[in-house]
Amino acid sequence: MSESVFLGRAAQAVEAALSAGADAAEAYFTSGTSIEIEVRDGRVETTKSAAEKGLGLRVFRTRRLGYAYTTDLSPGGLKETAQRAVACAALTAEDGFYRLPDPVPAYPEVDIFDPRLPEKKIDEKIELARRMEAVARAYDPRVTIVESSTYQDGLVEVGIVNSAGVSAYYRGAVCGLYIALTAREGDDHQTGFALAFKPRFEDLNPEEVGREAAQRAVRMLGARRQPGMEVPVVLDPYVMVSFLGVLAPALTAEAVQKGRSLLAGRVGEAVASELVTIVDDGTLAGGVRSAPFDGEGVPSSRSVLIEKGFLQGYLYNTYTAAKDGVGSTGNGVRPSYKGAPDVGTTNFFLAPGEKDPEELIGEIHSGFYVGEVMGMHTANPISGDFSVGATGLWIENGRLSYPVRGLAIAGNIVELLKAVDAVASDLRFFGGKGAPTVRISRLSVSG
Repeated sequence: MSESVFLGRAAQAVEAALSAGADAAEAYFTSGTSIEIEVRDGRVETTKSAAEKGLGLRVFRTRRLGYAYTTDLSPGGLKETAQRAVACAALTAEDGFYRLPDPVPAYPEVDIFDPRLPEKKIDEKIELARRMEAVARAYDPRVTIVESSTYQDGLVEVGIVNSAGVSAYYRGAVCGLYIALTAREGDDHQTGFALAFKPRFEDLNPEEVGREAAQRAVRMLGARRQPGMEVPVVLDPYVMVSFLGVLAPALTAEAVQKGRSLLAGRVGEAVASELVTIVDDGTLAGGVRSAPFDGEGVPSSRSVLIEKGFLQGYLYNTYTAAKDGVGSTGNGVRPSYKGAPDVGTTNFFLAPGEKDPEELIGEIHSGFYVGEVMGMHTANPISGDFSVGATGLWIENGRLSYPVRGLAIAGNIVELLKAVDAVASDLRFFGGKGAPTVRISRLSVSG
């Protein structure tokens, strides 16, 4: 579908809403395809493909919000959807902060569509999954089971039109690899995984992903119990990203305004070590969540939320920005046409430092390298308190010495960020969140 046809259909929906009695209206139109290929023992185990197209219509009438969506894009379907959205508005409470964003002169340039990806044949995608599995198995004979070696990609078109004059469109693409496996030695079984998602097909490296998953499993064979103690702790990038996942909601204006953020009312305060800078960047080069505009048509932007330990502000969509009397940061996110925009992150990450990860470990006499945590979903996003199971490698005399399991680490995420005393240069992204290796000066580890 051409851009003009795409936007024309959205404009028809807006006109239908205004004709149905809306004071203002916004149409969010998406069309996408996806494919997932799973390989096991060199053979294609499953192939799933999907296509979805639909339009969400947000209307305001007498300061009330209504929402409806449809996959029927005929004139009759759009008219019926508009009538439902307006009818819904009559059932909601008045709120003077509802509004639509105004048009802007231009959107940021972001390179998020690989024109070669749609041209790739399915055999080329299968081959990536096969290569990833083969490298993982060849890494060590103790890699006995590859549970999943998977290739995925998705293509999407997004168009948004509102009655204030916004009319915008983009195409995006993302592709990725994921592998999960088990290594075995005697009765000891250890699991490993790795993943990588990129905007460009050519940037995928199946050998690197397969090797990493195998290494993560094999290095944990023979894991010991370790007595509890308070020691320096090094967090693997994936583990640090798990902590960022707990912190991210607290940095949204919605959580602050609802009294659900541990960082409410603390702008300007030191909430982390001076080594900690946390950023959300919807325009990040190579970011899988980058886009020229958010789910409301507001230009994407780069927001430094914590700079050298000091809280700078929060993420906003149009509604929460109106409540605080500020501008939107372009963080009105919506995963689908089926829902109105909320406030959320795009490419959310802890900025890298300058040291190599080996330097962080080399400076520790005795400590714990955390390679994986379990139960992070139990962390309290309002208080920041956490208590999670952990496995990894014990550090002795500046070297990773032996695997350990059955440990637990507990604390508060703000206190943890304040205790960061080194940040490595190896920033890695796992989807829309990223972090480098991070060292915590002291943390209680229980056995």
